[in-house]
Amino acid sequence: MTDGPALRAVGPSSLIREEWFLGVSVVTSLAFLAFQEQLFGRLSDPLWFTVVFAWLFAAVLGSALSVVRHADHLAERLKEPYGTLILTLAITSIEVMAISAVMLHGENNPTLARDTLFAVVMIILNGMVGLSLLLGAWRRPEQQHNLQGANAYLGVIVPLATLSLVMPTFLAGPDGQHPSAPRQLILGIISVGLYATFLFLQAGRHRDYFTDDSNRHGHHGEHAPPRGPVWPHAILLFAYMAPVVFLVEQLARPIDYIIETLHAPAAFGGVVMAILVATPEAISAVRASIANNLQRAINIFLGSVLSTIGLTVPAMLVISRLYGHPVTLGLEHGDLVMLLLTLAVSIITFASGRTHLMQGAVHLVLFLAYVLLIFQQ
Repeated sequence: MTDGPALRAVGPSSLIREEWFLGVSVVTSLAFLAFQEQLFGRLSDPLWFTVVFAWLFAAVLGSALSVVRHADHLAERLKEPYGTLILTLAITSIEVMAISAVMLHGENNPTLARDTLFAVVMIILNGMVGLSLLLGAWRRPEQQHNLQGANAYLGVIVPLATLSLVMPTFLAGPDGQHPSAPRQLILGIISVGLYATFLFLQAGRHRDYFTDDSNRHGHHGEHAPPRGPVWPHAILLFAYMAPVVFLVEQLARPIDYIIETLHAPAAFGGVVMAILVATPEAISAVRASIANNLQRAINIFLGSVLSTIGLTVPAMLVISRLYGHPVTLGLEHGDLVMLLLTLAVSIITFASGRTHLMQGAVHLVLFLAYVLLIFQQ
């Protein structure tokens, strides 16, 4: 990974080589803007559908990875927890745009927001956590993290996840499981309020809860943090996010085609959106864990789950009211059991301030069970 100072020192040609994917995103956006009907007119052809879907998916994913790259540079300069906060907010913004585009395009899919939230939670709390803990513990017996920080995250994630994804199942109103306007308002206020309170704690009086207090004597202290302005990386971060707004809207068309025409599982759209959201953060978290910086990894994956529930749910409720697209939030059957099991195991995993290989294996098994459950429905 290139470092930040090099970004300021290199000339235009080196900058072009370093940020070449921005050109790919812009060219892709222009191509689909100019030739939209021609590109989407042959989706019935399996080969052409694969090309279009892969092209758009790669463009969005590559842009998201570039956002993470520049967010990592900002994290190195701003230090924790601000760097991770920038990363999670940027990725959550992409998630909200992606869900909104798919939800507002094509036939109404009231379970899309719920399926995406559930998929993000499963991918992060089981897949990402399991892989990070497993690879991080491969060369060392245990890894340590700040127990107070993990407890702070889980102390907000558990009630928000329960109120957003569990409680609506048992509060069916006259319109079924679609939450009524008063309940939407209450849920939105609770979600935003708790998340804002958490940010005040994270960036204010308790910011030391989210810093690495176990590896200060290790290799991380040998290197001085990079110096220099943060604005080049901030500008490029927003530059990579800009095409995503348009590209996710285009990606919604092949996703809708799979669900509506080919009768794929209704959760397919949510899983695709979740993969786009979780993959960039997964890479960053796994790298941090392998480097024996488990606290950084925890800040990424628990912060991502928290921002996903705390910000995406209110955003989807607002969009639902504005555009008249009802949403269903409550999980059912096996999905409900998997969510409760995942939250319980996560509490146990981070309860001691130390993690080991077995815990990573347990989370990966739960992720495998989630994948199998998708195909059983």
